[in-house]
Amino acid sequence: TFLNRTAWSLAILAALLLVGTAGYVLIEHQSVSDSFYMTAITLTAVGYEEVFELSPAGRTFTMVLLLSGLSWMGLWFANITSFIVELDLQGALRRRRIMKQISDLQDHIIVCGAGRTGRQVVQEIHQFGHDYVVIERSPDQIERLREYVPDALVLEGDATHDQTLLDAGIMRARGLIACLSADTDNLFVCLSARDLAGGLTIVARAYEEETIAKLYRAGADQVVSPNVSSAVQMASILLRPSAVAFLDIATRSADLRLQAEAVPVGEQLAGTTLAEARLPDRTGLIVIAIKRAGDWGALEFNPAGDAVLQKGDELIVLGSEEQIDALRSFAA
Repeated sequence: TFLNRTAWSLAILAALLLVGTAGYVLIEHQSVSDSFYMTAITLTAVGYEEVFELSPAGRTFTMVLLLSGLSWMGLWFANITSFIVELDLQGALRRRRIMKQISDLQDHIIVCGAGRTGRQVVQEIHQFGHDYVVIERSPDQIERLREYVPDALVLEGDATHDQTLLDAGIMRARGLIACLSADTDNLFVCLSARDLAGGLTIVARAYEEETIAKLYRAGADQVVSPNVSSAVQMASILLRPSAVAFLDIATRSADLRLQAEAVPVGEQLAGTTLAEARLPDRTGLIVIAIKRAGDWGALEFNPAGDAVLQKGDELIVLGSEEQIDALRSFAA
């Protein structure tokens, strides 16, 4: 709309310049350059002295031209003003629409930061179809994120502020991932998030190794260090190449997309053994471990067939999304 209005305004200005120049040439019999200059200073109402003596007809023409120029300037300033107002209005409406979408979310994930790590996290969450909100204060980073995930739900703001976390629905969120560019910012986000939502699962990224312990004390449930993870992966590629190759194929291949998931044990499986449940036969999943209810960190890896399942336990399984969904409906 602004471009169309600007085009019309420039077209009207060009027409006024053309009419004014031609009028002075015909009425006052002056040169084209003097007539054009006289038209320009008349339309803009700058108040310079007349370039040449005006006849009565010339003065009448000048007054008409002057009124036309004032009308055109009013039109031009109105166009600029409406453009600024519409920009502010669009921003307000966009934020209101985003806040309405966030208010409808439940059990979502909040991602703080849309840098390189944040973009990869968002792509992974988006691929699994889970609800999420991204908090980012840099418009450039937001635009870069939308190049990868056009439909990303982004809240522009500072994640270190409590109000921004509340706007992102932290009280209804499932978890929070702090992957800002500075360890101090991630530390502050963990402190604020843990204070606002005590039961929230918080995962934080640490650049410096000495920051890991501080993030745990600040309330993070898990801390990921790219330096440590990269070192372990590089060593594993040489020491355990077959295992690493399998994990890469299982988690990154488009044809074989596997994921590890924790599925709670419900009434139907409570009291049965793992052998009696026959999960591999019924769902095709691989049972990696059992996390016992009420005992954080108590994991039984590679459980035996006589392991008894209790209500509230969680089965750590590996398989496709469809297989995991089948287990959820079966184990409920």
